[in-house]
Amino acid sequence: MQKVDVLVIGAGPAGTVAASYLKNQGYNVTILEKEKFPRFQIGESLLPCCMQHLDESGLLEAVKAKNFQKKTGAAFMRGDKRCEFLFSEQFTDGWTWTWQVKRADFDLTLAEATRAKGVGVNFECEVLNVVAGKEKQTTEYRDIDGNIHSIESRFIIDSSGYGRVLPRLFDLSKPSAFTPRGAVFSHLEDINRTEKTSNNIFVHSFDNNRSWIWAIPFSDGSTSVGIVSDKEKVVELAANGGEKYEKFIRNFGDLNGRFKNSELKFEPRNILGYSVGVKTMFGDGFVLSGNSTEFLDPIFSSGVTFATASGLLSAKMTHRHLQGENVDWKTEYEDVVQKGINVFRSYVTGWYSGDFQTIVFAKNVDKDIKNQICSVLAGYVWDKSNPFVKKHDTILPTLAKVIVMKEKAEEALLK
Repeated sequence: MQKVDVLVIGAGPAGTVAASYLKNQGYNVTILEKEKFPRFQIGESLLPCCMQHLDESGLLEAVKAKNFQKKTGAAFMRGDKRCEFLFSEQFTDGWTWTWQVKRADFDLTLAEATRAKGVGVNFECEVLNVVAGKEKQTTEYRDIDGNIHSIESRFIIDSSGYGRVLPRLFDLSKPSAFTPRGAVFSHLEDINRTEKTSNNIFVHSFDNNRSWIWAIPFSDGSTSVGIVSDKEKVVELAANGGEKYEKFIRNFGDLNGRFKNSELKFEPRNILGYSVGVKTMFGDGFVLSGNSTEFLDPIFSSGVTFATASGLLSAKMTHRHLQGENVDWKTEYEDVVQKGINVFRSYVTGWYSGDFQTIVFAKNVDKDIKNQICSVLAGYVWDKSNPFVKKHDTILPTLAKVIVMKEKAEEALLK
């Protein structure tokens, strides 16, 4: 039986960041990944905050060498209204840019760089069963040839993402409170791209705040275009090879004909009901990171940032645990990760309720307020010096009400 210090389940961003950090500390680390890389994945627009996590884990330079599309901000649009956020103007002192990536290339880069450090990265290995305990864990898995193996570890980090290995095996999953939504998407030739549209993610709101479109440009001249809406709408758009999806994005007025004659790189795909949570993020001998903890909604591109943030923190906590420290996993890990999730949850809720859009599409947006919101959009959701982090659960609806009242009063004066 193979024996390692730490077994990581999943070779996505959370798993590779965790494994790379622990390898840097001198541990024997192995990753088991169910799929074969490169593999398609959405979550293609990163946030500046994750650059810090890539740097700390020793993976940043490998990603830099790939020359992915630089991302300097985000633009939100609704009809003739537009609000652009530049990360260089944010409230928090942090990274002012990041990348927009094809996840197949990005994830493979992280996996290869992690393997180059000496981590065993094993693709097409499906975890079948885990017996976890305080001192050791035994994991049974099936390899590409169908052979069954066992591996003993001192600790397990589950970064299995949508596969949610330990939440499934240990009955840790719980339903999300969000309305079930889905997304239908493809990559398109972007012949009408301008320099300005290259460096931002563009988000177009429609259908009375219930639906939106993303446009994420890549360095090869193509752009990821997705529609997020109610599950029923997504199923309708994806039917018959995505015929209605294609027609919709070609004729959607706010896109100004950007993809009118663009070639689709592949038939539109869809995912449904992606929001999910967990009962706990840790247990005897294991911790969850990345989407194995909780996934909210793609509106603010928080997925990869939470993956790298929780992957790095889980690795740091695992290091302390293996060094014999009495680690408080609830306070120092779960509560910390949950605080960041809760901040973004407030903004996701504010997006669909319309409160966030009321603020950013106001006639006059206060510069300080905009900069503070920008830091949240950059992923700095643990910066308690930012009022839009500290008071996240009340500040959006309160400010939205003030703006609505003010604009109504101004309209009344003009009559």
